[in-house]
Amino acid sequence: MKRDQKFYDMYALVVGVLAIIALAIYIGVTKLSDINQGVYTVDSAEYQAAVTDRIQPLGQVYLTGDSINAEAPQVMEAEPAEPVATVLSGPQVYNEACNICHGPGIGGAPQISDPSLWTTRIAQGNDTLYQHALEGYTGEFGYMPPKGARMDLSDDEVKGAVDYMVETASN
Repeated sequence: MKRDQKFYDMYALVVGVLAIIALAIYIGVTKLSDINQGVYTVDSAEYQAAVTDRIQPLGQVYLTGDSINAEAPQVMEAEPAEPVATVLSGPQVYNEACNICHGPGIGGAPQISDPSLWTTRIAQGNDTLYQHALEGYTGEFGYMPPKGARMDLSDDEVKGAVDYMVETASN
């Protein structure tokens, strides 16, 4: 029983010290709160201005038709920029669009690496080759879609690719 009594005495001492510390903290916080409340009272204009200033949003959103405060900075609406049109060279168009069929000879497309397939086509003239490349062509060996199925290419870019293929096949 002597051991139990020592435990209870120690336990009571620790609980008592903790209670005194908690009471001291509570009293300290209340005194600090009273001091701070003495500086600003909730009803004072100075306190209300400080609160309004603290909760002010960083920016404001104006919808169409809203009036804008003349003192506030105004942002002018930027004009949308036009996309920069990049003109591809003949070799670039060939590598991006034409090489898919004319490289391996898919669908009867004459291979650029075989000049014998190009001699009759070159003999027809550039205007005919341009027309077939731009408008498409159905021949005895296969089908050529208009602009090689790359409708985003300009006519000049397609003509540049035709010139490149004719030049490469002729050499």
